Amino acid sequence: MSRFLSESGFNVVSSSTFEEAKREIAALRPDIVVTDVRLGAFNGLQLVLMARDVRPDVRLVVFSGFDDPVLKEEARRLGARYLVKPVSGHQLLKELRNDVSG
Repeated sequence: MSRFLSESGFNVVSSSTFEEAKREIAALRPDIVVTDVRLGAFNGLQLVLMARDVRPDVRLVVFSGFDDPVLKEEARRLGARYLVKPVSGHQLLKELRNDVSG
């Protein structure tokens, strides 16, 4: 996914741990945060909250392997798009473009 977004013109920074992602979000104040719901002992919605605090206009996308209505509503309430895996690079790109235009 990182490579696909890079090839699509995005400047991508990937993180392999929750703690690393927290540091990167705080330091870089990204335009977009894409995260999985499951991050080991942590939850991607925690990153969403942190990213919102750091940059209120950040665009957010949360992936999950489950079509969970509770998580979906929580993500929506936090301003994040909720996508059920598998998600293709083209699908993510379409969601990001839709977010920009609408």
